[in-house]
Amino acid sequence: MKTIKGRFISLAVSLAILVSAASIASAQQRGEDARTANKVRKELVTLPYYGVFDNLAYKLDGDTVTLYGQVVDAITRKDAERRVKKIEGIERVVNNIQVLPVSGFDNTIRVRTYRALTRTGSLYRYFQGANPSIHIIVNRGHVTLEGVVSGKMDSQLAYTTARSISGVFSVTNNLRIESGS
Repeated sequence: MKTIKGRFISLAVSLAILVSAASIASAQQRGEDARTANKVRKELVTLPYYGVFDNLAYKLDGDTVTLYGQVVDAITRKDAERRVKKIEGIERVVNNIQVLPVSGFDNTIRVRTYRALTRTGSLYRYFQGANPSIHIIVNRGHVTLEGVVSGKMDSQLAYTTARSISGVFSVTNNLRIESGS
């Protein structure tokens, strides 16, 4: 009876050690993934030609990064891929960034939308600094607002303002509300 009880206790202790080791390894991996994600984000937002008319996003899956979004200049697309490839721990980069077509019509809408948004209410604050909170994507007359604002009213105000621009065919509001608001 004592040997069965002793084996059961040693099995339970071994199992507990194994589970705790696995959870520690898992926590370390999550921490490493968070550090890698922060490095990817930093590389993307510090691209020299990344601006208010571009939108970049990514997905991290192990040692593979998939890039998404839209950019005005092809060089921004290439730079994003090149910089992310240099990050330690990244083995593969899938570049799904779309280069928007060259269009004087779209450029006019971009500038009109930017000016209207910066002159409306307190929306100007989202365009201050090197990395604006709101990004304006224009593709063949269709406007998409991307980014983060502090409240639902600011999101609605930006959407309504963008809809009022002459020449705009449609507006998609992908603005997210900042957590904590």
